[in-house]
Amino acid sequence: MELTATIERDELVERSKLGDAASYETIYRQYSKAMYNTSFRIVNNRADAEDVLQEAFVDAFRSLNDFHYRSTFGAWLKKIVINKSINILRKRKMDLVELDQSNAYVLSDDERLDEQELQYKVEQVKKAIQKLADGYRTVLSLYLLEGYDHEEISEILGITHNTVRTQYIRAKQKLLLIIKQGG
Repeated sequence: MELTATIERDELVERSKLGDAASYETIYRQYSKAMYNTSFRIVNNRADAEDVLQEAFVDAFRSLNDFHYRSTFGAWLKKIVINKSINILRKRKMDLVELDQSNAYVLSDDERLDEQELQYKVEQVKKAIQKLADGYRTVLSLYLLEGYDHEEISEILGITHNTVRTQYIRAKQKLLLIIKQGG
């Protein structure tokens, strides 16, 4: 027995496919804030996130006929936003180094941070995430905030699963260190 999820057709998307301008505008208003936030968490730059947002919507609207409800429209659009955000980082020459090439700071057993003790406000955590290097911030955002697993992140970024796992662990350690040091 095969289980399949049925994605309902979205009336706004269907009207947009027919060229209805009001539907385009409604879709933009409905998704723009969430997509901007997704991009910003990855690129950490307002202007770049705005550029990604605009390019993603232009591409999505141009490719609406290629959208066949294999996922929700929001998930499809989010994938476009994430890919464009990662392309921005690649242009910036984001360094995601393989495990054996890394000289990154690793906490010793004596320096381990107790995550239970750290109960900070959301804004403090957001500010600390923005201070992470592009590679760390991207992996951490995709995993914790966007809900991708290590395999999916590996495919998206074109790096090994072990590198994703290592980048995530180090990003979390660095984030906790930044928070512990006051931000």
